[in-house]
Amino acid sequence: MAARVLNVNVGVLGHIDSGKTALARALSTTGSTAAFDRAPQSRARGITLDLGFSCLRTALPPQLGPGPGELQLTLVDCPGHASLIRTIIGGAQIIDLMMLVIDVTKGMQTQSAECLVIGQIACQKMVVVLNKIDLLPEGKRQSAIEKMTKKMQKTLENTKFSGCPIVAVAAKPGGPEAPESENPQGISELIEVLKSQAYLPSRDPSGHFLMAVDHCFSIKGQGTVMTGTILSGSVSLGDNVEIPALKVTKRVKSMQMFHTPVTYAMQGDRVGVCVTQFDPKLLERGLICTPDSLHTIHAAIISLKKIPYFRGALQTKAKFHITVGHETVMGRVMFFSPAPANFNEEIQENVFDFEKDYLYQEQYLSKDSVSSEENKENDQAGEVQLPKQQWALLEFEKPVTCPKLCLVIGSKLDTDIHANTCRLAFHGVLLQGMEDKNYTETFLPKLKVYKQKHKEGQVERVMDDYSVIGRSLFKKETNIQIFVGLKVKLSTGEDGIIDGGFGQSGKFKIRIPDGLKPDTKMLLTAASKKKSKGGKGDMTKEDESSKNDSVQPVTISLIFKRYVFDTQKKMIQS
Repeated sequence: MAARVLNVNVGVLGHIDSGKTALARALSTTGSTAAFDRAPQSRARGITLDLGFSCLRTALPPQLGPGPGELQLTLVDCPGHASLIRTIIGGAQIIDLMMLVIDVTKGMQTQSAECLVIGQIACQKMVVVLNKIDLLPEGKRQSAIEKMTKKMQKTLENTKFSGCPIVAVAAKPGGPEAPESENPQGISELIEVLKSQAYLPSRDPSGHFLMAVDHCFSIKGQGTVMTGTILSGSVSLGDNVEIPALKVTKRVKSMQMFHTPVTYAMQGDRVGVCVTQFDPKLLERGLICTPDSLHTIHAAIISLKKIPYFRGALQTKAKFHITVGHETVMGRVMFFSPAPANFNEEIQENVFDFEKDYLYQEQYLSKDSVSSEENKENDQAGEVQLPKQQWALLEFEKPVTCPKLCLVIGSKLDTDIHANTCRLAFHGVLLQGMEDKNYTETFLPKLKVYKQKHKEGQVERVMDDYSVIGRSLFKKETNIQIFVGLKVKLSTGEDGIIDGGFGQSGKFKIRIPDGLKPDTKMLLTAASKKKSKGGKGDMTKEDESSKNDSVQPVTISLIFKRYVFDTQKKMIQS
């Protein structure tokens, strides 16, 4: 029986020029067709432009079980340039363990911080690598490494990677131009740390096959090879696979894992799948899957959390760059939350309940989004009330193909890349996709998101014990007929029902089923007497206003809700 090979995907992330590719090269025993900046553009520009893949094979560490076997660390070398963040996000979704590479002479930089944020969203474990220690003066090297280690520990204190290992190395002493005879420093220690951090990621070969393809090229006499990481399910020789973006199905002719032919691969594996009669130019990156298992969607409902490092509010109707899998498209958002009475209710994870009512929000609710006025009031009353879960409706500018429950990241990628600011705004899980192009008519009316409406008016005069005339609740041109039958409340406590319009100026009649209280009647009678007296010109204007001020007007309150996607715009009262 062949010794088992356990594959763990290790992301190599960090700021541009921190030495990620040199580190991947120093660690690797095998490079793939897409390793170490082999692309001509990468070589010309001297930077990583795409995901690079290579692997390190080593003995299976004891924590991963007894018996013979090998640990294969697949290194995913992500670009560090700010403009390539889409590629970095795509790479982060396929890793189990992350190496954050820091240039020891510079410390944390803008993109290192963004990589850390991506790691917190997509990854369970991290190792920090302080690279380029050969650039530190020998006499001060140790103290400089210790100082940077302390700094990094402080930075990670409030993240989920608090207390993670920090290793100092020189992946390519002397820099890119130095002769190859210079041996890397600290690499064997780093390999031991990576082995100690390796864990058995949950792998499930059942379910539909889904693979994120990151490179596609042809081999003469063989066919077209699509290389990538299997996100779910498994694949065998002879299986049919679909390229959903092109609606094309192909048969798997052969497969390789790092130059080794295989007949089977499963979730978590890095594999090259060879098919025939397919032009590699049609698919630079994307998804392949079990035929008919993926769907193309025009909009989606996601559960989400704001990324705390993002400055500024998340506004409804704003546009964000939405990354779903390896695709990034523009999308418009609308935020909503549970009804206020259900803010503290436990929400079932990864499920969206269409039976419930949700409250429309002008922006995502967070401590910094609640206005300072409200904060003052709430500080006196205790903690600001925030819902346990919030959602967003995403409407894509062009359709995307993706699985359900996939990771979604919203960013502002048009922010100046030189600004020292986090461009990642929120992350979430895709709960429900909308495949119908006409989803606004066919799907959205099922989504019960409402706006709370509150109108205020005043009682103008009493008609009799059971009815009053109101004003200032509607405009002159309002069709009062649509409000007939709605309940209102007077500031004196009586409940009323709108009975119809009165005259042409937007006034209306209110029926009080239980009758007016004697006190209210006296108050309203006194107020109308004042008015009629004032009208006869007996008093000066000053006297009139001071007298009128002593009689408080009786206000009318009309509260109702309206569902945002209700085509009939019905008004609903509980």
